[in-house]
Amino acid sequence: MKFKLPFLHRTSATRAAKSKRTTPLRVSTPWIIIGALVVGLALLIYRSSANILKIPIETTISVADSDFRDSVGPLLGAEFVGGNTVKPLINGREFFPAMLDAISKARKSVCIESYIWSSGKVSDKFIAALIDRAKAGVKVHALVDGAGDFKMSLSDIDRMKAAGVEFVVYAREHWYQIKPNINHRTHRKLLIVDGKVGFTGGVCIDDTWMGDANEEGHWRDTQARVEGPVVREMQAVFAANWLQTTSRLLMGPNYFPDTGRPGDARVDCFKSGPDESPENARMSYLLAIASAKKSIRLSHAYFVPDDLAIDMLIRAHQRGVKIDVIVPLKNDSRFGRAAARSRWGKLLAAGVNFYQFEPCMYHCKIMIVDDVYTTMGSINFDNRSFSINDEANINIIDADVAADFIKSFNDDLAHSKPLTLQEFRDRPFYIKIADHIAGTLRSQL
Repeated sequence: MKFKLPFLHRTSATRAAKSKRTTPLRVSTPWIIIGALVVGLALLIYRSSANILKIPIETTISVADSDFRDSVGPLLGAEFVGGNTVKPLINGREFFPAMLDAISKARKSVCIESYIWSSGKVSDKFIAALIDRAKAGVKVHALVDGAGDFKMSLSDIDRMKAAGVEFVVYAREHWYQIKPNINHRTHRKLLIVDGKVGFTGGVCIDDTWMGDANEEGHWRDTQARVEGPVVREMQAVFAANWLQTTSRLLMGPNYFPDTGRPGDARVDCFKSGPDESPENARMSYLLAIASAKKSIRLSHAYFVPDDLAIDMLIRAHQRGVKIDVIVPLKNDSRFGRAAARSRWGKLLAAGVNFYQFEPCMYHCKIMIVDDVYTTMGSINFDNRSFSINDEANINIIDADVAADFIKSFNDDLAHSKPLTLQEFRDRPFYIKIADHIAGTLRSQL
């Protein structure tokens, strides 16, 4: 007979229970990968939307006061300089001929930066103009973002390079180089000729911008032609991205000449990006909104205000500022459109006026404050422009220039229909759900 100590004796049931308790929980590899991706996406969204400025700006200064320009210029790292002319150019029928004409007259340098460059009729004209100037001995530098050159043929690039055009992809001068942060793009749109004439706005090198925005498939947009001392600031913005990409510095009179003082407008050109004054784009808009006394006119393709911007716009309305916002009725991105709509409810309820541009896609990026201050360029009113992309805008303090932009704004109003609060609230429930879901990812738009 075997002797069994009680504390060593285990029945089969006991052993099974113990085995069941100690068997480790196994999670399949696909679920681990999915979990890691979810956590990574959450961190990306948080980091991309973690803005520094979180408290409403309060000021008694008006955009027309000298104290405004004397403060805003240094805060943005771009002083307002006098002696400039700024002419708004409306749609492709105006801005493409003006840009091509300026290139054709180049004698020293041409610097062009675009977020999108697509092969087509417009591209062919620009390529021919750039090749002509390069063959004439003009220094020609072209910079395009890696997320915007997918529709550009290699043969077009090769043609330019063979003729002496220095064509590079932002942050990746050679094809074998890897850009670590693929979510960071240059969204800037700049053309600077001889360091004396500059163009900026929302326009890319693409057939979409052809025509007069009177048919679907062609976009409504505005470009500004600038002359005067501020063009040197525009050139410096281009030179920054060129340096980041090529490690080569553009300098000397071919790029930074004496521009003279052909006009009276006070203008600055500032840059913004995650590695270059990351709050500049957002701060520029919020400073002007805080300083508004009479009116704010917003023309924006992607109007996706964050909580602070909504709060400050409502505060402006409550102190008697009339606010009008033109947005697209037809958008190139259904997801972007839904995310934008998710942010409009409080503004409509507060009395902000919304209008939807009907003829075609509306791609303007302009704000006019108190009939004297205008900001325009590549910056969209969304988190991607405010926090993620490299951007550039010009700020203009001049009543005559503002009047030209107001005329264009009023023309757009005539082709827009009001969006009422009741209409907004009556949209179908499935649209509301889609808007809410898209809105949770708005930081990446």
